[in-house]
Amino acid sequence: MLADTKAFSGFSVTDIDAAKKFYGETLGLKVTDEDMGLVRLHLAGGTEILVYPKPNHEPATYTILNFVVDDIDTTVDQLTARGVEFLKYDGFPRDARGIMRGNGPDIAWFTDPAGNVLSVIKES
Repeated sequence: MLADTKAFSGFSVTDIDAAKKFYGETLGLKVTDEDMGLVRLHLAGGTEILVYPKPNHEPATYTILNFVVDDIDTTVDQLTARGVEFLKYDGFPRDARGIMRGNGPDIAWFTDPAGNVLSVIKES
């Protein structure tokens, strides 16, 4: 029924201006303003994600967005230089940078200013 229908994802944040700055300047994504105070993230391959403000926002307890990268070490270093702090989950093997290795693909998690969990994951 919906197989040929265009779709997009969305998620909420507490502060749309902080989100716009983080996704646009820190992560380097193309971000455009939309009606009603929303912003749209434009990802490689034509994917678009709508970001909207929500006063009673609660961060997701799971990863909402994974960025597939060729070189996770360089990406983590570059993001760290831009002020991104990587999460260190108990029970997951990880190196000093916070990259989990040897338990599936190499991956490192971090949050946006609203506490939503994102990751960079090494392309297989």
